[in-house]
Amino acid sequence: MHDYLDELESKSIYIIREAYNRLHPMAMLWSIGKDSTAMLWLVRKAFFGRVPFPVVLLDTGMEMQEVYDFRDRLIKEWNLDCINHMCPPEEEMDKTLPPATRSAMRKTEGLKTLLAEKDYKGIVCGIRRDEQGLRAKERVFSPRSMDGAWDFKDQPPEFWDQYKTEFPEGCHLRIHPILHWTEVDIWRYIQREKIPSCDLYFARKDEKTGKMMRYRSLGEKNITFPVESAASNIEEIIHELETTNTSERAGRSMDKETEDSFEKLRARGYM
Repeated sequence: MHDYLDELESKSIYIIREAYNRLHPMAMLWSIGKDSTAMLWLVRKAFFGRVPFPVVLLDTGMEMQEVYDFRDRLIKEWNLDCINHMCPPEEEMDKTLPPATRSAMRKTEGLKTLLAEKDYKGIVCGIRRDEQGLRAKERVFSPRSMDGAWDFKDQPPEFWDQYKTEFPEGCHLRIHPILHWTEVDIWRYIQREKIPSCDLYFARKDEKTGKMMRYRSLGEKNITFPVESAASNIEEIIHELETTNTSERAGRSMDKETEDSFEKLRARGYM
């Protein structure tokens, strides 16, 4: 029987190849999380086992140790050209932003300094529409000024998989190959393809509370926290996602600061 995951995969590979054909130079943001690692797998499928452009970790120095360890493992196993780009310090961020939002802003500013150094015309990102309300307004090929500014009210139409890839000088494009996927789609695909995943996604007993906890989403350790869950393997994660009403970003502290925190970040260039 035809698996719907084949359709998701086929569309993503088409987007990745279209971007690579039209945009030079380009790079891919790799947070080491489930979405960007699944997307990296798709890139390898698109190019017969290789990744023909750099993958970039926007590093705040606040990633969890398990994330760094997982990164180092896959760099060796998949022969990746990985750029570890350090983000500006928090004290340089806009002090009018709430604390956790200010911390998250470091990656936005890190991407700006990366673009200033490398002049990438295309940046591949692993975001999904279902992850957060404002991301539902995104396009597959999303034009940005070089400072990352995003006008969500003025986005190009994308009908019948026809994408606009030519924009004025001084712009770059964000490419979103898995925009049409959902969280459970990602985990079903990881299960089917046997894609490696960071151990933090799987439940383990918290030493302080004695509760079983796991991460739904991986971010910096100072602004991302685990949620209560007994799902200790991929099959249990999929079952949990089919029944839970808990938001995927429930462990992201910046989402709880002010109603417009995420909107401010996205407008300024946040992924």
